[in-house]
Amino acid sequence: MVDQDTKQRAEQMASRDEFPIKGFSHLEWWVGNAYQSAQYLRTMFGFRIIGYRGPETGTMDASSYLLAQEDIRFVVSGALAPDHAITQHVAVHGPGVHDVALAVPDAEAAFELAVNRGAEPAYKPHVVESDRGHKVMAGLKAYGETIHSLVEGEGELPDFEPMNDEFARPLGLRHIDHVVANVELHGMDEWVEWYERIFGFTLLRHFDDEAISTEYSALMSKVVWDGSGIIKLPINEPAEGRKRSQIEEYMMFYRGAGVQHIAMATDDLQTTVEDATGRGLEFLRVPDDYYDELPQRIPDLDADIARLGKLKILADSDEGGHLLQIFTRMLQDRPTVFFEFIERRGATGFGEGNFKALFEAIEREQDRRGNL
Repeated sequence: MVDQDTKQRAEQMASRDEFPIKGFSHLEWWVGNAYQSAQYLRTMFGFRIIGYRGPETGTMDASSYLLAQEDIRFVVSGALAPDHAITQHVAVHGPGVHDVALAVPDAEAAFELAVNRGAEPAYKPHVVESDRGHKVMAGLKAYGETIHSLVEGEGELPDFEPMNDEFARPLGLRHIDHVVANVELHGMDEWVEWYERIFGFTLLRHFDDEAISTEYSALMSKVVWDGSGIIKLPINEPAEGRKRSQIEEYMMFYRGAGVQHIAMATDDLQTTVEDATGRGLEFLRVPDDYYDELPQRIPDLDADIARLGKLKILADSDEGGHLLQIFTRMLQDRPTVFFEFIERRGATGFGEGNFKALFEAIEREQDRRGNL
């Protein structure tokens, strides 16, 4: 039973803002081995391990690590028992993002507002508190088994015991730019409508199967956002093609809808990629002729084309300016989740001019795996 005060706060919230969101709070990964995954993110991507939660802190059934780089927060969680929800999730889906958590000014009121609009609860509002802070959290079910936690409160998650990681070497990643979902055929419009209805988001971009296609495969994508650019959520679905698309391959191995990739922004992508490559991180590669055509396609691009070509960085432009972007290879054995690094120089788009080159690169990887 929701108390009258919460209902009134929800009504007042909706009258001031359709659904106020302050930004991404954190992304929680469910994995088979939290310690190894945290160390991988630390070593390859420069995240500091700033917190731990597990048996030593009173959580007996799972271990979690809190990682940070600038404004990005990841929680990496692994179960300690075979019947735990994380164990079952990883067995079905492999390692992946379970929670795309959103920071809100009032978690109880936001939860009430969302449920009244038809959202299905993942978990009810509760307080997470220690001598290190106080947060209120609630959860909503989204596509597949993904959830959106609603997180109220400043500072780090208080149920993590702080850790001092002074030797991690950051890559220059500053914040989450966007989080991309893959959904089943005909699911894209359903989830666009869900975000519009629940969160008051609006449609930012729409790419049909002609815009995102190669000789062999195609997909469709719509991008919803909060109107301010803080939260951007592209949603992909497969489209008819001669061969299996990357979305179909994802759905086959993830066994359902879920997060496909996370784009993280940097102020200097070329330096970030050079550093990451030196650590052994592998990126998707595009043919050299892409860079032969780049000066004609973007004549005012302020970048060393030879350096971009050596690093295999993609470039694009729109009415706002330019952007540089690059995509990692898969982060695990299953061809499901990967990262994008992006440097925005005024552009607000998602690299439409690179779609063909990018998806051909992905198809080459699919072909090597025998899944095209």
